[in-house]
Amino acid sequence: MTQNPQSETPRHLRVGFVVFDGMTMLDVTGPAEVFRYARQEGLNIEMPLIAQREGDVRTASGFALSGAQRPEQVGPLDIAIVAGGDELPHSYPDGLLAAAESAACQAGQVASVCTGAFVLAELGLLDRRRATTHWRHAGTLARRFPQIDVSPHAIFVRDGNCLTSAGVSAGIDLALAIVEDVIGAASTREIARELVVFMQRPGSQSQFSAGLESITPRDSLLHEAMTEVAADPALEHTAASMAERASLSPRHLARQFWREVGTTPHRWLQSVRLQRAQNLLLDGRGVLEAAAFSGLGSDDTLRRVLMRESGLTPREYVRRFSTTKSA
Repeated sequence: MTQNPQSETPRHLRVGFVVFDGMTMLDVTGPAEVFRYARQEGLNIEMPLIAQREGDVRTASGFALSGAQRPEQVGPLDIAIVAGGDELPHSYPDGLLAAAESAACQAGQVASVCTGAFVLAELGLLDRRRATTHWRHAGTLARRFPQIDVSPHAIFVRDGNCLTSAGVSAGIDLALAIVEDVIGAASTREIARELVVFMQRPGSQSQFSAGLESITPRDSLLHEAMTEVAADPALEHTAASMAERASLSPRHLARQFWREVGTTPHRWLQSVRLQRAQNLLLDGRGVLEAAAFSGLGSDDTLRRVLMRESGLTPREYVRRFSTTKSA
């Protein structure tokens, strides 16, 4: 892939989308729109669809994507992107793994959108790497593939020649990062403006849905301990008190948490408290009240944790998420 945005050599990029029946349409059309606008910025880009058979692919929304080709018909790629789908955390459509493996072998980089990470993981391409997926399935990915360092909060993660992104719309963030590598930040910023999306939504930014609170572990005692915390996160909860509630040692609790939830007890507790604080802010509570009633304690702690996880101050968070209407 061309890396020098100042080069006078025509810039060319071949991005293959690995698709299948039942896939999430936006996982392809979102990034494709970014790449389409990149053409207006001087990037010569091809976007072949790759599937285990030629022809149309039926998306989960019922619309069809036409013109899919088999991997051997497509040839070399700069990057192969595997789309996600609702069934991927549980099963793989016939021929998908073979098509994805063939495409990956022909590509300089591999990437995934949402649950497409499960395909890359199944092929061993994410072993000993950091990766992300939709928050709802991050725990499942971590449990099934313990050799992967799963980052459940990240919008997208780049580790070597592998890029993974979170749920659905995060594919746009991923595509912007790919384009910026080739044509630079200034031109990519123009694309973001055209698409009316945030150029500066960094890959380390938290997935705003704080979905760790909704994960239900299989271990009943751990489930009870987590339910007790979620019911009132403002109480004096700690990893030690949760371990006692679950009849586990703190070390065993940490292992169980990683297997069941995909993160540490402390990080989960902080996520639950942050989500409660965010809801309080959106309900019109002040920063001091939100901090006190969520268990984060002080306004300084709330500001620090919110900034770390979302890149926003409390005021910016309320302005952005309290309504879909313009301020």
